[in-house]
Parts: sequence; C-alpha cells; structure tokens
Amino acid sequence: MKFHWFLPTGSDGATLTTGTRGVHGPGHDTTAVPGADRHRAPDLRYLTQIARAAEQMGFDAILTPVGTFNEEAWVTCAALTQHTERLKFLVAQRPDSMSPTLAAQMAATFQRHSRDRLLLNVVTGGDPIEQARFGDLLDKAERYARTDEWLTVLRGALRPEPFDHAGEHYDVRGATVFSPPDPLPGIYFGGSSDQALPIAARHADVYLTWGEPPADVAAKLRRVRTLAADAGRSVRFGIRFHVVARDTSEQAWAAAERLLTGIDPAHVARVQATLAASQSTGQARQSGLHAAFRDSGRTSDLEVHPNVWAGVGLLRGGAGTALVGSHREVADRIEEYAGLGIEEFVLSGFPHLEEAYRVGESVLPLLGTGRAAVAR
Repeated sequence: MKFHWFLPTGSDGATLTTGTRGVHGPGHDTTAVPGADRHRAPDLRYLTQIARAAEQMGFDAILTPVGTFNEEAWVTCAALTQHTERLKFLVAQRPDSMSPTLAAQMAATFQRHSRDRLLLNVVTGGDPIEQARFGDLLDKAERYARTDEWLTVLRGALRPEPFDHAGEHYDVRGATVFSPPDPLPGIYFGGSSDQALPIAARHADVYLTWGEPPADVAAKLRRVRTLAADAGRSVRFGIRFHVVARDTSEQAWAAAERLLTGIDPAHVARVQATLAASQSTGQARQSGLHAAFRDSGRTSDLEVHPNVWAGVGLLRGGAGTALVGSHREVADRIEEYAGLGIEEFVLSGFPHLEEAYRVGESVLPLLGTGRAAVAR
C-alpha cells in the first residue's frame, strides 16, 4: 500500500468551515468552538510545513487540488520541491485550462527539476459555474470526450517520437517535448459516471475513487477492471478519505462531532443547494451518503459503514467521507478497503499539519508500513 497526504491550498483550519471560501458569515456560530473562526492562509511557509511533515511521516506523495479558490497547483508544487527531498507531488490539472502538449512539456520539466517526483491527477471537472470561469462551456459528455483526447495527446507528446493527432477537440502535428522524461509521471484519474470509467480504463495508471461503503467501491472497481482488461490494460486503484483517528473510539467520534458544532442547518442547506448544481456523478454519490441525515437529523445516519462517516460532505464538495475511530479501527478499515484491491490511500485531516503527524505516528505503523517518524 501507498499513502499520500493532502495540501490545503485554499487555506486550513480545525473545523469544516475553516479553509473554505465565504463561510465566516451567517450559519456558523464561531462562539460554539473556541478558535473556530480562525483559518491558516495557504502561504508558502505553512504549506512547506505540511509538505515536510508528510515527508517525515513517510507519505509517498501529497495531492494538490485544482480550482479558482486554491493556489495554482503547478506553481505551488514546483516551489515546494525546493523545500523537500523525497516527497512526490500529485498535481491536479483540468483539461479545460491547458493544452495537452503544454502539459506534457511542463510534466517533463517538472520531472527533471524535481528528480522524478511528479504524479499527475487529471480532473475533468463537473461544476458548470467553475468551468465557465475558465471559458469552458462544454456539456458533460463533451468534457469527457475532450479529456479522452487530452490524455491521448499528453501521452503521445511524452513519447520519444513526434506525435500527430486529429480529433474533435485537438489537432496537433508533431507534438513532442525536450527530452522525454524517464520514468514517465503516473497518471491518476477519477470519475464515477458511465463516461468516466472507460477513459480511466484506457488511460489511467491509478483510478481514484472518493470514499464510499465497501460494497459500492467494490462494484466500481469491478467495472473498471473489466473495461481495462477489454482494452488490454491493467489499472491500480486508489481512494480518498479524510481521517479522524484518536487513542479511543469515543475520543475520535467526539472530535468528528466538533467538526460540525455550531453549524446552522440553513447553512448546510445552502451548501447542499450549491453542490446539487454540479454535474458530477461522484458528487451526487457523495451527497447521497448523507441524505438520510438531512431528513432525520440523527447523527448516527452519518455513519454509512462502520467507521465511515459522511459528515464532511455536509459542508464540503468533493471527498465527503472520513474514517473515524481509534487508531486500530481506522487501520482495520484501511485494510478492509485494501482487501477490495485499493493500493493507494489519499488521506487528510483538520488541520492538515497536526493530523499529518497524528496519522503518520499512530495509524501507519499499525499497517506494517514502518514509516512513522522516519526522517529522510
């Protein structure tokens, strides 16, 4: 198994409302949790602390998100390579905002300057408002068709021989880069829709899924395996989870509850209304995990599988589930997902600096990784 951490380039904090844009207004009672109105800006000094913590704790890579309200991923990660030695950078990139030939050139340069520490997370995008900010007005089917071509050209441009492609979205002649990298950066790709899975099967080195109950994850992995086999390929699998791990189960669940303390239900409703506008199948699946809670108001309905908590998705888009429990319980859940075929785990916690140490020191050693507190 490989373990990766997350870089909060939109800002960080100790609650689910810090580190998000426009949340310190109606709907969040900052008096309920001392310090809950504080956030840590994503300046280079703080992000360097997180990257170094992840490296010291033995994480393989750190995922950097893409979007309007995050620092730009390529620039941020390039800066952080100068402050780390071994840590790899899983850089998110949407095809709407960069030509695939330029992406190949940047990937090759990043590989050389970082000493082969680039991984590339290709994100098709599902929020039409966010896409429009970058001039992308394609519908969902067209976005995935473009992603398919984008990945074809990207891989072609990284080959030693010049690459030609004439398609609906890209027409390139002699695409190439100065000194193709060896090794090539790994391609990570996620998506739960019928359009996404065949693209993952054709192009991805690692297929990423957001955390869902094991039966749902297993069904998705079976589909991707079958599609990849039909394409004459094999694909590795990764999963994205937040983590709330403590010495005891009771302490962990209390910490998870505190993440939601003081949140007005009307604020949750506003967030959910915004997320409902997304065209992402994966986002719809994440929102579906906490639909019962929104109807019942029972916190118990947020535990969708033992130690799998859907509370994060009430206030945040994207990955909406967390592994919650004692260190041993969280390790057991990780091993359960590993039994389905998951080989890579992208983890995070609030705040990301302290939780990198907590997970690295108290959870990873239980998995036989031998990584805790290993400075490299």
